[in-house]
Amino acid sequence: MTDAPDAPDAAAEIDVSIPHLDDDAREAAQERQQHLTKPPGSLGRLETMAADIAAMQATPQPAVDPAVVATLAADHGVASEGVSAYPQSVTGAMVEAVDAGGAAISALAAAGDIETLVVDMGIAGDVPDGVIDAHVADGTANMADGPAMTAAQARESIRNGQRVVADHAADAGIVGLGEMGIGNTTASAAITALLTDRSVAAVTGHGTGIDEATRQRKIETIEHAIAVSEPDPDDPLDVLRCVGGFEIGGLVGVTLEAASRRVPVVVDGFIASAAALLAVEIEPRVADYLLGSHASVEPGHAAQLDALGIKPCFDYGMRLGEGTGAALAIGIYRAACTAHTEMATFEEAGIKPE
Repeated sequence: MTDAPDAPDAAAEIDVSIPHLDDDAREAAQERQQHLTKPPGSLGRLETMAADIAAMQATPQPAVDPAVVATLAADHGVASEGVSAYPQSVTGAMVEAVDAGGAAISALAAAGDIETLVVDMGIAGDVPDGVIDAHVADGTANMADGPAMTAAQARESIRNGQRVVADHAADAGIVGLGEMGIGNTTASAAITALLTDRSVAAVTGHGTGIDEATRQRKIETIEHAIAVSEPDPDDPLDVLRCVGGFEIGGLVGVTLEAASRRVPVVVDGFIASAAALLAVEIEPRVADYLLGSHASVEPGHAAQLDALGIKPCFDYGMRLGEGTGAALAIGIYRAACTAHTEMATFEEAGIKPE
């Protein structure tokens, strides 16, 4: 794939159309909830989840299977600034671990009967044959020196993410967002600061487990990168171009394409939420199709969730990424839909409530 700034296909605008939620399906689902063999509202948020997914899928009988987590990977030039506890080579090594079934997302997805899609969006190095090829370039440029990518590459990364869904998850009932990439919490903090109007320091955390001195260097690197490229906060493609990553752009595309097909999108942690922010800026209606997973310990995640208007399902102190929180959350959404569709009504059970 080309990274030339004047490539005709890459320079085209992002093509996406997001349908309205189906209010009739939501109302029918809510009506069914009133007749199930339980006190109304007694399953709490599980009832709301089922009705929300019914509206997304345009059916009063929602289901999340087949469930998919898409884990997109890419390298970041900013890693050379010493903003991570690990070297850039770890990205490719972790992709190999996922492909071999030995990573955390592999185990959690297997436990939850979830298919994993491992995608190379821009790894600097060789990847296993089983990894989906959506390669844009061998990692982004160092955003501390100038824009992380060209405008053409930004659009290409989004479009490649759309193709991942179209080609590999078109029949999915739900899609979880996952990622890998040394340096990507730096890119995500920059995106979050720009799109939520928060200070860089307020949204920048310890990522892979860096010490406080390294976090301060990370903050300074992000502030410098923003000053150098001056991204326009009102232009999501410009934000992606200046301080983003190829896997983040890919997740934007996954989100847009899934929503266009009425497929609910489970947003993982800090990096996935940065991608969701960009997707919503491109097409605000996509927010209707976003579902929460965990509450990340990264300090910027709360600001992201607030801006996106979504609630986490749980807070387990997680900060790994890969789609691990999304995989756990899919089990909750599956339970909500199964309880909704498989429970008997009072009439079916022969019970006459007073």
